[in-house]
Amino acid sequence: MRQKDPGLQVKYEMLFSRTLVITALLILILVIGLFLTLLLESLPSIQHLGFGFLFGKTWDPVSNVYGAYPFLVGTLLTSFLALIISIPFSMAIAIFLGEYQPTGALSAFLKNIIELIAAVPSVIYGFWGLIVLVPLVRSLESKIGVVPYGIGIFTASIILAIMIIPYAASLGREMISMVPAQLKEGAYSLGATRYEVIKAVIIPYTKSGLFAGILLSLGRALGETMAVTMVIGNSSIIPTNIFAPGNTMASVIANEFTEADRSLYLSALIELGMLLFLVTVVINVIGKRIIKGFNT
Repeated sequence: MRQKDPGLQVKYEMLFSRTLVITALLILILVIGLFLTLLLESLPSIQHLGFGFLFGKTWDPVSNVYGAYPFLVGTLLTSFLALIISIPFSMAIAIFLGEYQPTGALSAFLKNIIELIAAVPSVIYGFWGLIVLVPLVRSLESKIGVVPYGIGIFTASIILAIMIIPYAASLGREMISMVPAQLKEGAYSLGATRYEVIKAVIIPYTKSGLFAGILLSLGRALGETMAVTMVIGNSSIIPTNIFAPGNTMASVIANEFTEADRSLYLSALIELGMLLFLVTVVINVIGKRIIKGFNT
C-alpha cells in the first residue's frame, strides 16, 4: 500500500489552516465594512441631530425633525414580548421531540412542520395576520375595553412569536438529544421520574444551548421587517400600551426609505439602521456573557 508523503500532508494542513483563517478574517471584514458603511452614511444625521436623535420622541420628515425613541421602544417591545410568548412553546417542543418522542412517524412529521414554519416567507405571515389574526385581536380588545385597532404591538408580537419558535425549538431539541444516556439512566436508577430527570439533569446540562437558541430567536425577531410592517400599525408615536399601534426601526426603514428625497431624511433612516445594528450587537454580547456564566 502506497504511503502518503508526510511533507505533502503538512502542506495540505497548512493550506487548510490558512483557508480557515482567511475565511474568518473575511467575515470580520464584512461586519466591520457593514458598520463603517452605515456610520459614514449616517454622518449628516449624527452631526445635525446628535444625541437628540436617540432620545427624540418626534419623527416628522416634513419639518425635518427626527427622533428614534418611539421606534426603539417599538422594536424592543415587539421583540421581547414575542420572545416571552414563544419560549413556553419552543421549550415544550424541544423537550417533547428530544426526550419524549425522539424517533418515529410523529417525531418526523413534527420536525418537518417546524422546518416548514421557519421556511415560510415573512410576507405570508403578514397576510395571514391581516386576514385571520387582526379580527381575532380586535374582538379581544373590544371585550377587555381597549380601543379595537386590531393592528398594533400585540398583534405584531404574536406573528413574531410564531416565526421564531422553530429556531429555539430546533436548537433545543438537538441539545437535549445530546445529553449522555448514562446521566439519565443513573437518575432513573435512583428512582427519579421523567419529570425529575428533565428538571434536574437535562435542563441543567443543556441550559447554555437552550439559552443560545432563545438568543438566536431574539436576533431573528429584532430584524424582522415585512410581517411586522403589515400588522403593527405604522404609527410614529410612543405606544401607550401593548395593544396600541407602533413602529419598529426595521418597519420605518422599509416604509420610508424609497420616499427619502432629502439627504438628512435619508441619513436619519440609515442611522436608524445603524442603531438597530448596535442594539443587536449589544444584546448578543450580553447573551454571550450569560451563556459563558452558565458554563462556569
